[in-house]
Amino acid sequence: MATLAQKTNPTTENLADDNLKKLRVLVLATTFPRWESDREPAFVFELCRQMAKNVSLWVLAPGAPGAKSYEEISGVRIIRFPYFFPRSIQTLCYDGGILPNLKANWLARLQLPFFLVAQFLFIWTTVRRNKINFIHCHWIIPQGVFVALYNFFTGVPFMLTAHGGDVFSFKNNLFVSLLKKFALDRSKMCTANSEATRKMVDSISNQPSIKTIPMGVDTKLFNPDRNNPSLRNNLGNPDLLLLGVGRFAEKKGFPYLIRAMPEILKQQPKTKLVLIGFGPQEKILKQLTRDLDVSGSVFFPGSKTGVNLAEYFATADIFIGPSIVTSSGDTEGLGVVFLEAMASYTAVVASDVGGVSDIVEDGVNGLMVQQKNPSAIAWKVLSLANDPTLREELSSKGFRKIKDHFSQENVAKEFLDIYREVFQKQS
Repeated sequence: MATLAQKTNPTTENLADDNLKKLRVLVLATTFPRWESDREPAFVFELCRQMAKNVSLWVLAPGAPGAKSYEEISGVRIIRFPYFFPRSIQTLCYDGGILPNLKANWLARLQLPFFLVAQFLFIWTTVRRNKINFIHCHWIIPQGVFVALYNFFTGVPFMLTAHGGDVFSFKNNLFVSLLKKFALDRSKMCTANSEATRKMVDSISNQPSIKTIPMGVDTKLFNPDRNNPSLRNNLGNPDLLLLGVGRFAEKKGFPYLIRAMPEILKQQPKTKLVLIGFGPQEKILKQLTRDLDVSGSVFFPGSKTGVNLAEYFATADIFIGPSIVTSSGDTEGLGVVFLEAMASYTAVVASDVGGVSDIVEDGVNGLMVQQKNPSAIAWKVLSLANDPTLREELSSKGFRKIKDHFSQENVAKEFLDIYREVFQKQS
């Protein structure tokens, strides 16, 4: 489908730019930084920061203890709505995500209905108060359903962006599937972060406009120049430095990486594994290292953000993403951490699940393993450890792929093309 940005007629281009100036966009997300240097993934914020250079943009996100109810950063107006009182015990969102929190926390389950009602009310009031004429909703459920309801009553157009967990989860639940279909059928456009996510969206709905657009990576932040030798020194200068980054949630598969460590240590005894993250499985993971007697080789430095996280990516020898498909069907929609590792010129080992194959090509720019297979992880890691030439080749090709296809600037341009296209059809 040709976008307005691809057409050469100057009059049409001017009209497209005028349309962007008229746009007043509300972005909905449940994964969003709560404050500066927050450990929550920032990919939606980074996209919004790029988009806010061209359109008037607001973000509506859940409130959290310690987070401001309103602030503006780099042109992005951020509104955080309360959904339970006292606000200090709001626990449904963040710190692992809604689905893991629902599984692990009875208080989160209690707060869910209040969250759903509050979200719908704040969508309604925020759109009216700020004269919003277009809504961009990240994740099909739960917020996509309420945006579709709002559209049903008011006609305000909206688009959806599917990130994986929202389409892979509850795929065998008829009621939830019907809610997803309702949201998709009413949307003007849906983007998916990977081909695997797009195919799943296509199986749910008759939505004719589905486009694959990944989230981007900040190549100014994540790059090989961030290599910091002091990180290795602090770990005792290991011969092999392994890295895992992500929420400590079931679909990330970190127990399988830890179970691979005894086999790796047999051949590479001076190996250190650093697991950066947080989430409901943290205690389980730490206990597993003790049970396997590898706690001296596995480190949990907590969550890291910004330059500090980028330094770990650039300093590590190998990044491992042992993602799995959970019992509910949830899995990796894309995996921004793989983008960050490859942008840092670091070799990657990944599970062949979800949309990871959109990034990692086995034997080309990384190595793939079967999910839930610690022996396969160990074998791939050791093959890279023992073959520096292969590691260099994979790192080089991965780095080039990110530069060519996954920069934040390129991704933002693709979304702006969709904004233009949808808004022109409405005009």
